[in-house]
Amino acid sequence: MIRLFVGLAMPEAVRNTLSRLAGGLPGARWVRPENHHLTLRFIGEVDEGVAQDVDEALDLVTAPPFALTLDGLGHFGQGVRARTLWAGVGPEPALDHLQAKVESAVVRTGLPAETRKFSPHVTLATLGRDTPPARLGRFLEEYGLFQAGPFPVDQFILYESVLGRQGSTYHALRSYPLGGWRPERAANGDDDGGEDGA
Repeated sequence: MIRLFVGLAMPEAVRNTLSRLAGGLPGARWVRPENHHLTLRFIGEVDEGVAQDVDEALDLVTAPPFALTLDGLGHFGQGVRARTLWAGVGPEPALDHLQAKVESAVVRTGLPAETRKFSPHVTLATLGRDTPPARLGRFLEEYGLFQAGPFPVDQFILYESVLGRQGSTYHALRSYPLGGWRPERAANGDDDGGEDGA
């Protein structure tokens, strides 16, 4: 079995900017900079056959490149139940379009549809029960106007997530370029399509 998700990698400059936010929150477990990403679709544990089907379906996704801006901070959970600190994403219709295409591709493999509404974000930290809500509130006030970008998005990635005692480690299994062109699908030589190649 292999644990998969589809996401966008953050450029190094953006990862460096995000990493400078790490600190000042007791009980927070900060995401390592190399793990910063935006999840388009969490898939979960599947066998190798399904993983291959997912790869083939994602390879058929076409969408234009676009630019993203990280905009503001927030959290999931309220009060003492706050569990995740994240950086938000500025509105971008092209991101929503890509996510819908990825979702459709995953469902075509026979996997169940995602029931949760797409809420694009980059996770910064997991918050512990000992993270004081007042400290979290002050942190959000201090960094609430945070922004990073805009930065270009020209591919999306199928990741493997490996769980460990120090948290998850993510491995990029395959990237899929945006723009609708795949080198492996290019015509042979200078063929302009006049022959069927049979």
